[in-house]
Amino acid sequence: MNLIFTCGGTAGHINPAIAVANMMKERHPESNILFIGAQGHMEEKLVPQAGYQVKCLPGSGLSRKLNGAGIRQNIRAVKCVLDAVKACKAIFRDFQPDVVIGTGGYASFPALYAAQSMGIPTCVHESNAVPGVTTRLAATKASRVLVAFEESAKHYKHPERVEVVGMPVRREFLYDTKADARKALNLSGYVVVSAFGSQGAKVMNEVIADMLPLEQKDGFPFHHIHATGSFGKEWMPQRVKDNGVDYENCPSLDLREYIYDMPAVMAAADLVIGRAGSATCNEIAASGTPCILIPSPNVTNNHQEKNARLLESGGGAVVLLEKDCTPQVLYAQIRELLADESRREEMSKKLHGMMRLDATERICDIVEKVSKR
Repeated sequence: MNLIFTCGGTAGHINPAIAVANMMKERHPESNILFIGAQGHMEEKLVPQAGYQVKCLPGSGLSRKLNGAGIRQNIRAVKCVLDAVKACKAIFRDFQPDVVIGTGGYASFPALYAAQSMGIPTCVHESNAVPGVTTRLAATKASRVLVAFEESAKHYKHPERVEVVGMPVRREFLYDTKADARKALNLSGYVVVSAFGSQGAKVMNEVIADMLPLEQKDGFPFHHIHATGSFGKEWMPQRVKDNGVDYENCPSLDLREYIYDMPAVMAAADLVIGRAGSATCNEIAASGTPCILIPSPNVTNNHQEKNARLLESGGGAVVLLEKDCTPQVLYAQIRELLADESRREEMSKKLHGMMRLDATERICDIVEKVSKR
């Protein structure tokens, strides 16, 4: 079986595709698997690290601004799409895929469009309750539209092709135990993990940088692992130093660009702080790690807050809006949760109860059904 996965932009689009690819490889060891993404994004790092080949094409996202710069960007984006569709068709003629699976991001549209124009079966997975632009465009001719939430089905013109499957996560999130993870990572005491996307959210990185002096003042009451993201890496370390925190010589602080071993780190953590993209929410639910979610206010249809409120109403999360999340407020919430072990245990149970454990299996079943072979 020849499978092509297309995704990109953020880890939230890439990791679900890797989870499905891993299971398909287990089921069909003879399978040939190829990823298609966009140049200059996380897929260039994450996909090869997972053991798969990736072809990255030039790409550009659309602008919603109607000024001159926005119009010029959209002209470039259209040209990139047309060039990428042509390149994808050439790849498909050589690779002969049985199915093309898209998991989101503008980088996935050219491959899905090219496959549909060539009569190749396609599966499109939408991780959020409200479909994004790529999913809306690709869903009309998709063989199957796979959604994470029941309420998503109403957004599509062909409900007979829509199946509710949940959100695939890597198997490591389901089976790592806290004790094993801590032993492997050589961690002890309270562990707090914070990350705000593969690129890093500037506002939240600033909040974390300005919160570290509060931790230092209290003698660092917990081990703090923070992912700066690719953008935050350029400026955040200096801001931390300017705040009087020598993080490079402090064993309680661990600043990284990206947390590549997130399943183990999340399993070892007592508390996770992050955005509320669907992939993040499902990975947190799978690991059962209590969390503080700060939804991004800069997303379509405010879908991150909807995701976060779902975990909050189920008893597994505390939600802080970005406008209310000062360093002092966030630090106080962290200390409050770390001091309440029974509450954290209850949050963990609630999170496990929300997880669709068979999401990856369901998607693989559907991929096999629509495959040309």
